[in-house]
Amino acid sequence: MLRIGTVKDHDRTSTQDLLLAIEAAVERGETDFRIEASGQHDIGGPLWNKDGRRLTFTVTNPGQRVGSMCLEGTEILVEGPAPADVGWLNAGGRIVVRGDAGDTAGHCAAAGIIYIGGSAGTRSGSLMKHDPMYDPPQLWILENVGSFSFEFMGGGKAVVCGLGCEEMSSVLGERPCVGMVGGVVYFRGEYAGLPADVRVEPLDKDDVAFLSEGMEDFLKALDRTKVRKLLTVWKQWRKIVPLPYEERGRSQRMSITEFRETQWVKGGIFGDVFNDDLAVNGLVALGDYRLRVPMWENALFAAPCEWNCPASIPSQRRYNMLREGRYEDAYSLVLEYTPFPGSVCGGVCPNPCMQGCTRSGLDVPIQIGSLGSLSLEVQAPEKGKSTGRHVAVIGGGVGGLTAAWHLARLGHEVTVYESAGKMGGKLEQVIPRARLDPAILDKELRRIADMGVHFVTNTTVDAKLFKELRKRHNAVIVATGGHVPRYLPVPGKERIVAGIDFLKAVNRGERPEVPEDVIVIGCGNAGMDAAAGAFAMGARNVVCIDVQRPAAFENEIAHIEAMGGRLAWPVQTREITAEGLVTQDGTLIPGRMVIITIGEAPDLSFLPEGVEKFREWVVPGPDMQILEGVFAVGDTIRPGLMVHAIGTGRKAAMAADAFMRGEPFVWKERQRIPSTRLHTAYFAKCHRRDVPDAVDEFGRCVSCGTCRDCGMCLASCPEKAIDRKELPEGGFEYVSRSDRCIGCGVCAGVCPCGIWTMQPNWDMGG
Repeated sequence: MLRIGTVKDHDRTSTQDLLLAIEAAVERGETDFRIEASGQHDIGGPLWNKDGRRLTFTVTNPGQRVGSMCLEGTEILVEGPAPADVGWLNAGGRIVVRGDAGDTAGHCAAAGIIYIGGSAGTRSGSLMKHDPMYDPPQLWILENVGSFSFEFMGGGKAVVCGLGCEEMSSVLGERPCVGMVGGVVYFRGEYAGLPADVRVEPLDKDDVAFLSEGMEDFLKALDRTKVRKLLTVWKQWRKIVPLPYEERGRSQRMSITEFRETQWVKGGIFGDVFNDDLAVNGLVALGDYRLRVPMWENALFAAPCEWNCPASIPSQRRYNMLREGRYEDAYSLVLEYTPFPGSVCGGVCPNPCMQGCTRSGLDVPIQIGSLGSLSLEVQAPEKGKSTGRHVAVIGGGVGGLTAAWHLARLGHEVTVYESAGKMGGKLEQVIPRARLDPAILDKELRRIADMGVHFVTNTTVDAKLFKELRKRHNAVIVATGGHVPRYLPVPGKERIVAGIDFLKAVNRGERPEVPEDVIVIGCGNAGMDAAAGAFAMGARNVVCIDVQRPAAFENEIAHIEAMGGRLAWPVQTREITAEGLVTQDGTLIPGRMVIITIGEAPDLSFLPEGVEKFREWVVPGPDMQILEGVFAVGDTIRPGLMVHAIGTGRKAAMAADAFMRGEPFVWKERQRIPSTRLHTAYFAKCHRRDVPDAVDEFGRCVSCGTCRDCGMCLASCPEKAIDRKELPEGGFEYVSRSDRCIGCGVCAGVCPCGIWTMQPNWDMGG
């Protein structure tokens, strides 16, 4: 037996700490407890042993709700009295109180047995009920009960023995069994004040059998077996049962108002604190009197894929269009966010959208990345009406071209200045051809040009040209990217080859000379690209080192290891020599060539003094401006993925458009839809081998936060209060009719996408 005291050095243990200690002990396997309580509540509540063993509690001096929500397999013995709510919502436990019980003993009990060794207070046995799948609950009381006992009783069996109460006018208190509609009350002694819809009957043989068997256990549990002979004179017992509805003598149900005027206590239940106007609202309310109102919050929240995507691409909308058969619309939608759906989304992007996909918690994420490749052949949309304004974009990489794409779509004239001989930035210059087919990038660059964007290559912007561009154009986008390699400040650093320069040379087809043994510093994706380039140029052994766990994608690491490469970490560099790299612990890693890929910074030497910077990067304001009319994007702000450059490029374009129009820039980020609003149970689990092609994935997409027009709410509404309406401008909406809606919440409960939500009806009753 585990003994738990609740007072130590005059400090009393709180109820919460006591219950947590009991739960922890049960989890450890304890099954027998002696609780020396000091008024703590809820002792012996909903607990169970994982092995199905019985839990027993011996308790002294408990607080309220002993055995509250007690489960089958739990036995509680209270040595002495207990305050209110003994066995409240008892769900199967055996509770013995060897003394008096306070008010509402057995209140709402649905199963189990409660034994009281003295009297019980007001409203004991009220709202007892019986689930036919289980044995009926039992409440045994040795002496008497207080007023309003067994009020609204709906099931179960109550036994009031009346021991020592022979002189009482009623062992059931005043006004017992009000509203009783089920169950039975056995009693010994006098009674008074019964309502008209119950009756008193003598016992039959089944009643005697039940009481005979139960009395033995009852008195034994209380250690009062000596009074058995006195209490088993069955002719002294009677029972109370409710009248069947047909026998209640009414042609129609009594109204709530009539009940309160004629049956309830004078003045009403709260008559001592306010005057009851006897106004009655229906149990099921409509219109302004509903407690809750359904709201169709379509597209209010961002789906996890959209929220995780730095470019905020709403892939759930694309799959909804595919579900409707609108293939061209679905493929074109992505162009509203990026001009690089094939090369970035479907190529080099790690697809954080898929990492956040709701389906990943059910089976496997939706193939959003593959969906991007399907937009490769989509024609450029029509350019907006010319605004007569001009924008210069410095840098022809992903961020700059994204900004140029959006500005051209809005009707502005855009010129992109690129220092290299071809547009594309790192997509063209650095990403290995094995990872990105140049033909894909060429198609997307042609689509940008078809939008009217002017390309100026082999042009490096210096301070002088920057000033001229600001004069000639209404706005300037700075998108030079990160091309200045970062080095380690170690002896021999002059021997290090910059990874970005090495990869550019490989992509230009120059075939730089590479020895057999190569060392790559940095195990990110750029490091894996450099390692792959070294192998392609003839290296036989490549070792990639890092000071921390490799950050490259698993498939990129696996590719290098399959080629014979090796990754080592944590490794810190002390020196670079002609023989190789010397680590901090003096180990020599042999290698005649050391390539570094620990990041790059932007070249911003053309910017004037006074531009706020953090180290090598600029710090734009909320509207992406670094100077009046000059906006920054991508790696000029901070290092990131190419999809980050797409996101900032789009935002800068919208900010520049607002600036040129003389309007305030408003950019509102949508909140991610709470996972609790989504219901994946409506979607069948799919094995990886059965995942369809990306174009057919619309059946698996949960369409988080965006209505998939499944009609489940329409079919499930019990009041037929939901209508589906076609909108004049296209599309649809679901509308809840206040003249029919009762605020039950079924629509919110069945909606798999989290569109319907229930809001408090603050207008209720004015």
